[in-house]
Amino acid sequence: MTVSTILLVIAVLTTGLMAGLFSAWSYAVSPGLARVQDIEFIASMQAMNRAILNPVFLSCFLGTALLLPLDVYLQYRSSLPVRFWLLLAAAVLYIVGVIGITMGGNVPLNEALDAFRLEAASPEEIARQREAFEGPWNRLNALRTVASLLAFVLTVVACVMPGEQEVA
Repeated sequence: MTVSTILLVIAVLTTGLMAGLFSAWSYAVSPGLARVQDIEFIASMQAMNRAILNPVFLSCFLGTALLLPLDVYLQYRSSLPVRFWLLLAAAVLYIVGVIGITMGGNVPLNEALDAFRLEAASPEEIARQREAFEGPWNRLNALRTVASLLAFVLTVVACVMPGEQEVA
């Protein structure tokens, strides 16, 4: 097994883990949180946003953003095989659709939520904070879920595609 193949398999795994995380959040965590009171929602999201910033998450999240472009580079040849194009599309989808959306959208919302002092807020302020956060955050998460799932599918297809096959 070559270094290129090993790195491609690792990229498939990390892309799949991220797609799974964002997907599970969309179909399990968000619907569950939609059923709780405003104060419970804010407290839960603050706790989860703090807990997710850990080495495992950051390794997969940022590692994928490094591995996919590296895999693209390793597939570069004068003939530009199909695998190159699949990985290029996956890298662009992941970097723009996952990293870009997360850093440009979800993180600012998370930071605003983290700065919100729940214990000092009135029920009306808590309700406004939830309203300002929940809908936009869930829409952004839906976008990065789609982007990560598409990137995952493309990396899986690239993994099984013969490396030298050219675009017809």
